[in-house]
Amino acid sequence: MSESVVIIPTYNEKENIENIIRAVIGLAGGFNILVIDDGSPDGTAAIVKDLKAGEFSDRLFLIERAGKQGLGTAYICGFKWAIAQGYEYIFEMDADFSHNPKDLLRLYEACAKEGADVAIGSRYINGVNVVNWPLGRVLMSYYASAYVRLITGMKIRDTTAGFKCYRRRVLETIELDKIRFKGYAFQIEMKFTAYKCGFKLTEVPIIFVNRVLGTSKMNGSIFSEALLGVLRLRWWSFFRKYPKVSSAKT
Repeated sequence: MSESVVIIPTYNEKENIENIIRAVIGLAGGFNILVIDDGSPDGTAAIVKDLKAGEFSDRLFLIERAGKQGLGTAYICGFKWAIAQGYEYIFEMDADFSHNPKDLLRLYEACAKEGADVAIGSRYINGVNVVNWPLGRVLMSYYASAYVRLITGMKIRDTTAGFKCYRRRVLETIELDKIRFKGYAFQIEMKFTAYKCGFKLTEVPIIFVNRVLGTSKMNGSIFSEALLGVLRLRWWSFFRKYPKVSSAKT
């Protein structure tokens, strides 16, 4: 079995899902894929089932959930599945090609060979590397990350990034059932929790390309959730005892 699995949450991604599956499985790294579909009415899950029943029966997996339950709960579900299956490197990735599948190899190298516990595909570690976003959205995202750094004390430049690789021990240690956010603030909470536990987080520069096909799920309310949520996250941290990396299994 592969030591790596890429978790891809989906909702109405029929235009992208087959191509992203083929691109990831075609990489030299031997990545398996877990798709978590939240009841897409457009038939996304049916496409995955067809591919699984055919040429990718041993590399592609699917969890279907009833309706939209939130990005965070999708990933938590996927993390628990990946731990149970024994994967050592567990990735988050979007379905819409905003994340270049080839960068999975660089995230893997950062964890497997360079000693990181969490590798983050960063849009902002080397300037601003975003393609086809309106200027307002770029500024909103960039300054949201700066705000999160200020509040949390993390040194991460791209605090809202959703393209990541976790070593298994990180997800085993950080008490997944205590992660509270379900939307995009989930991405901040996961990084902050790993940081508070003492894990090594590193950023790998990527170029983020806005989706060409399908409909974006991003909107202003999502950023508002993240901005307000980080204050709550910092407040909670004063009262929570975080597991420490020294107690994690190596």
